[in-house]
Amino acid sequence: MFSTITSAPAKQSVSETITILSGRLSSAALLEDRRAAILGLRSFAKEYPASVASGALRSLIGSLSKDGEDVDTVKVILETLLMLFSPNQDSPEASEEIALWLADEFTQRQENITLLLDFLETSDFYSRLYSLQLLLAILSARTERTEICVFTAPLGISRLVSVLDDRRDAVRNEALTLLTYLTPSSPDIQKLVAFSNVFGRVFSIIEAEGSLSEGDRIVEDCLILLANLLRLNPSNQSLFREEGYIPQLAKLLESTYHSGKEGEEEVALWAQEQRNRNIYALLAVIRLFLVPGAVGTSRNQAVFWQHGVLYHALQLAFSHDAEMSIRAEALTACADVIRGNSKLQETFAQLQIPSVLETAPPASNGQTGKANSIPAVYVIDGLLDLTLSVPTAQAFDLRLAACQCIKAYFFNHPGVRLHFLRRAIDGHASGVDETANVLTTLLRPSNGPGPIDPYRHWFAAVITFHLVFENAEAKALAMAVTEGDAESGEEVVTSIQTITAHLVSGLAKLDDDRISMGYLILLIGWLFEDLDGVNDFLGEGSNIQALAQEVIRHNSNSTIVQGLCAMLLGVAYEFSTKDSPIPRSTLHSVLTSRMGRDKYIDSLNKLRCHPLMRNFEVLPQKADGTGNLPEVYFDTTFVDFFKDNYSRMIRAIDRDPGMEISVVTNGIQKGISREMVDSLRAQLDEKERELQAILVDMASLNGNLGQEQADHRRTKETSAAELARIKNVNVAIQQHHEEEIKKIEAQQRSKEEAHQQLLEAVQKEALSAVEAIRADFRVKEAELQRQLDYVRKTAEAEAARIQRRSEAEMADLRATISRLEVDLMKANKAKAEELHATREEFTAKLSAEELKTKAAEKRRSDFEKQLSQKDKELKESQAQIKEKEEKRSATQGELDDLLMVFGDLEEKVEKYKNRLIELGESVSDGEEENEEDEDEDAADGDVD
Repeated sequence: MFSTITSAPAKQSVSETITILSGRLSSAALLEDRRAAILGLRSFAKEYPASVASGALRSLIGSLSKDGEDVDTVKVILETLLMLFSPNQDSPEASEEIALWLADEFTQRQENITLLLDFLETSDFYSRLYSLQLLLAILSARTERTEICVFTAPLGISRLVSVLDDRRDAVRNEALTLLTYLTPSSPDIQKLVAFSNVFGRVFSIIEAEGSLSEGDRIVEDCLILLANLLRLNPSNQSLFREEGYIPQLAKLLESTYHSGKEGEEEVALWAQEQRNRNIYALLAVIRLFLVPGAVGTSRNQAVFWQHGVLYHALQLAFSHDAEMSIRAEALTACADVIRGNSKLQETFAQLQIPSVLETAPPASNGQTGKANSIPAVYVIDGLLDLTLSVPTAQAFDLRLAACQCIKAYFFNHPGVRLHFLRRAIDGHASGVDETANVLTTLLRPSNGPGPIDPYRHWFAAVITFHLVFENAEAKALAMAVTEGDAESGEEVVTSIQTITAHLVSGLAKLDDDRISMGYLILLIGWLFEDLDGVNDFLGEGSNIQALAQEVIRHNSNSTIVQGLCAMLLGVAYEFSTKDSPIPRSTLHSVLTSRMGRDKYIDSLNKLRCHPLMRNFEVLPQKADGTGNLPEVYFDTTFVDFFKDNYSRMIRAIDRDPGMEISVVTNGIQKGISREMVDSLRAQLDEKERELQAILVDMASLNGNLGQEQADHRRTKETSAAELARIKNVNVAIQQHHEEEIKKIEAQQRSKEEAHQQLLEAVQKEALSAVEAIRADFRVKEAELQRQLDYVRKTAEAEAARIQRRSEAEMADLRATISRLEVDLMKANKAKAEELHATREEFTAKLSAEELKTKAAEKRRSDFEKQLSQKDKELKESQAQIKEKEEKRSATQGELDDLLMVFGDLEEKVEKYKNRLIELGESVSDGEEENEEDEDEDAADGDVD
């Protein structure tokens, strides 16, 4: 009996509970009930995100809109939505598709994103923070659609940017992160954010966080946001420049290399790494203004120079306290500032920087030495020292950046390039400071017992390659440099032969490939389209044999060196001439016999397909961090040059030795086939003979032309006399013609006056006829109006008579109805009195006379029969009343029909009148009255 009481209640499943909570959320009328349902859903959001989202997502969003003024409810809803975006990884329902589905629900309706942006207007901490986090989650899932929704929302971007002013770090940092992820790819959003005064807010945050030296990840995020706004966006760069934020960049850059407080404790490793990241991000922002070929690059370069950005970047690059990677990036930024700007290139060499070869002396009292105790040198000397005299592998990136800066110094500026080359030649000739001279490094390599720095020679060769590349004057200056003193009996060797000798020697001694590659790159760029240089190169025949032997060597480990040697031989053959030390035909036979056409083409193909050449643009040209020499062999300009001329070099070996290549150098054409010259001379002699024959024919033609001209003059004089006679005749004819015209005009005027008088008379007659017609019309119109008024009055009188008759009948019907109603009331009263009397009699005799019940019942039935009879009579009276009403309605209908008949009669009378008038008959008033009387009699008969 009591077994049902002790049994446990049935357990609800998770899905059922979520369904119940979802239904309660959507149907609850009270705020407390909805909040309780949301709290229940929040407890399931982490473990069962799919179930909660499928059942309650739209209700949650709807409650967010409905209960937006309640801070606690908004907080709970936003927390639940955030949990749905980031569920537990071990949840059985966890999936990446849930975030996409949630993001779709928000982004498919603009008002959902606008709702989240509206919460940024509140001052509540959690409403702002969770709204920003939710927007970031939606942006991560559906980036493009979220960008569109935020961009089109009213004041959406402005409200996001204004959150950067929030004094609460968590909210501000979240807004910064959201803007960072919102701005990388949309130029429209970038412009809108920039024009919302974001630059000033970002610099305020950087300063509040301790600038670059003491700032944490927030400073880096600020700089990333700046980079997003400025990357390839000229309008934002112009706004940044015009609003005066370039000095802010210079100030931040200046703070990077100034030493800190004396006695300051060592900075933690993580803080130092973050500081380096901040500085690197700042330099990246600066380089965004200096993209080669961009619209505002030259203007940005001038502004950076004006506000000292270049100077501070140089000081940072040569600061001994900065990291190598930071110094390398600073030098790259310096190269971008001056590249292609002739004015800055000319001024750049006047700057001074701390020497890289000197270190600060140790200071007393345990303090570090100051940077200003290091001697200063001019920047070009410092860059050369850094490039050629710092042999450590760890400093490779810095050396490469210094080399880039030197190349940018004379990039596209022939004057600076020649000045640099002359200074190098003078320094090499004087023998002063041989360590930092590119020509000395190439022509007099060090052969000491210490380890050889291969990149010293490589950098020197690359710099020299850029000095002479596509510059005939620079090539001539460099080729004029010689080694050896003729007065002392030494053999004088040109610079090209000296470099080639060092190349051949290095190949024989198996020196590092980077040294050989540097020499080969330089020689290829130097000899290309330089016939004098090729002749100098071919002055030593053994060089050709050594290079060909290197190409066909089987145990060579470097396909790059073999390919470059093959290309050098191809360049030498391509631009050799018949007068070269090794004639062109001889050189071709040597190459084909010693090296072979197939081996030549195969070496070039292997070089073109080598990963370091093929993928040069995508491979990082920097040290790998292992301490070994980096895999950097080529220069950007040389790679472009090789790929552009690869096909030409492939075809060079197949070109006929008798055909020389024509090259124009300094306005002088060089290199043409002798056979072609002889052929052209023969053609010239033949053309000369033809020209003489043509001159004779021309003289004969000139004589004929003179005769023709004399005949033409005589014909011209005769024509002039005839023309004068014709003019006189024409004048007489013209005078006679004018007189005839005047006579005709007088006759025409008289005819026009007669026609005008006739026209006026006709017009007067027409006007009088019109007036007569109008008067007759007015008389007839008045007569017809009188007839119409009479007919209308007659019809109205008849209608009044019929209406009086109908009213009389209506009065009779009403009297009958009243009489029947009185009879009915009397019958009802009599029946009521009889019932009352009977009831009293039955009540008095009920207890004593039970035997008379049947009689009373019979009497009661009689009374009921009488009552039914009276009811029947009442119904008959009502039927009669209804019948009278129907007769009245019929009478009214007949009256309406009569009115319609009268209307038809009026129309017929009008038609008859019009027809009689048209037939010319006159209609008198008596006839109209007789017709009206007849119509009235007919109408009375019909009514009766």
